[in-house]
Amino acid sequence: MSNDKPNTAAPALAPNFLRNIIEADLAAGAHVRPGLPQVITRFPPEPNGYLHVGHAKSICVNFGLARDYAGQCNLRFDDTNPAKEEQEYVDTIMDSVKWLGFDWEPKHADGQSHLHYASDYFDQLYAMAEYLITAGFAYVDSQSAEDMAANRGNFGQAGKNSPFRDRPRDESLALFRAMKAGEYKDGEHILRAKMSEDAMRSPNMNLRDPAIYRIRHAHHHRTGDAWCIYPMYDYTHPISDALENITHSICTLEFQDHRPFYDWLLETLSAGGFFQQPVPRQFEFSRLNLTYIVTSKRKLRQLVEEHIVDGWDDPRMPTLVGMRRRGYTPEAIQLMCERTGVTKSDGWIDYSVLEGCLREDLDPKAPRTVAVLRPLKLIIDNFPENDSVECTAPVHPHFPERGLRTFPISRELWIEEDDFMEVPNKGYFRLYPPIADKPGSRVRLRYGYVIECTGFDKDENGKVIAVHCNYFEDSKSGTEGSSTYKVKGNMHWVSAPTAIPAEVRLYDRLFTDPQPDAGGKDFKLALNPLAKEVVQAWLEPGAELAQPEQRFQFERHGYFAADRVDSQPGKPVFNRIVTLKDSWQPAK
Repeated sequence: MSNDKPNTAAPALAPNFLRNIIEADLAAGAHVRPGLPQVITRFPPEPNGYLHVGHAKSICVNFGLARDYAGQCNLRFDDTNPAKEEQEYVDTIMDSVKWLGFDWEPKHADGQSHLHYASDYFDQLYAMAEYLITAGFAYVDSQSAEDMAANRGNFGQAGKNSPFRDRPRDESLALFRAMKAGEYKDGEHILRAKMSEDAMRSPNMNLRDPAIYRIRHAHHHRTGDAWCIYPMYDYTHPISDALENITHSICTLEFQDHRPFYDWLLETLSAGGFFQQPVPRQFEFSRLNLTYIVTSKRKLRQLVEEHIVDGWDDPRMPTLVGMRRRGYTPEAIQLMCERTGVTKSDGWIDYSVLEGCLREDLDPKAPRTVAVLRPLKLIIDNFPENDSVECTAPVHPHFPERGLRTFPISRELWIEEDDFMEVPNKGYFRLYPPIADKPGSRVRLRYGYVIECTGFDKDENGKVIAVHCNYFEDSKSGTEGSSTYKVKGNMHWVSAPTAIPAEVRLYDRLFTDPQPDAGGKDFKLALNPLAKEVVQAWLEPGAELAQPEQRFQFERHGYFAADRVDSQPGKPVFNRIVTLKDSWQPAK
């Protein structure tokens, strides 16, 4: 199976409030500027970790809206905290955005790239901070972190002005320049905005003289040691948007209370001559809350560092690199993001929605093959030794034009352990031996012959190690007369002499609780002990040629992908992507 590239063709435009805003702006000509599209969005990740499925929603919204309205979307790294940022994270974020099906490579009409870094703007950010000081909109605060926190107040109590709030502008400017020159230690001073005289009494805690620059003696992955003061996110974000001519700055709802500072800062800097109207506007939508996962960077890091998982790309992780390694398709993730919609109301999406999108996307794409995951030997006693008969099956049952696959049937086969019962339950239609005066059961070997169970072998511990049967030579599927055999059971199998050994990793949900970290719960107590099971399986011939990330439907078992790291032609390793149907139950 070829690795299909994501289809990023514009979908039918489902209405939502963001589309309504954009369409109203287009109708009004709100962002008509020479050489620029009227819709410019951005995706601004911090390069301090790996992207997770929650980020996928923001990627799809920002890049998708730009695509649908003939605009552009910038990828901008908010690299303003050098203590936590690494080039590794930059590289994996870029790779994940491209894997998901989006690109920032096209150029503006003026030839500018769509890839940006907040660190590109450090000089401009600093110059604007000096302006805010000289204009009386910012001051250097020299309180300790503890005093600053105490004076900030809380949601039920107004804050108190810093004793340094009325520091003369020239003094604040000199201190700020000394901070930049490296004359002070981390935490000795901080630059704060002064939005109004009564800002410390604002019911919105984010507006109580927010910090806009702090001292941080740390090596930056792009600027090296050129800077020892770094701007805060709330300060950097709106300025970066304005410098990049963003029209619609789309964030998740947790930034709603930050919007007044966003608007104030851009209006203030516009009045100072730094920007022209119209400046960007911020809009918020609800983040993707998916059950049975955690998306906290701290908790994801904890899973990795405590070796609960096998790394950031562990197929149980909700990181995009983990989902990709498991075999998830970008098209399925895009489909889930589209179906869950864009609203301003927080809510939870059940994980089964994503799994349903996976099945819908994989079903028409994935070629079929047979795998026996828990093998038990089946011996057809009346089949000629050292002989085999060719059987055929469709590559895909719904697309006959994709052709047939062939594989042999022989005297010894592998079947699933649960396809045999020594004492059958009521309604069991697979293999069981003769009981009293009744013959053993008859079943059809899928694509092969009808067989009748005649007995079984056990080892010294009483474990069944082989099942015996006889076959009916005139019952081969597709041959004349085979339809006269009426049986209820239909079993999968592979020929033992030609079967391909493979490691198969059966992945499941990482947590048994739909909201494992809600309400202060210890998320590790909800870990699913059955989230990963490794079995040594036997596969239909041809599976040894599987390429990394190639996906198949293992008939009866689900959808599987050749592991992109460990699988090699001739030595395949497969990951279960998703089962054939939604029958998930938490481990007991």
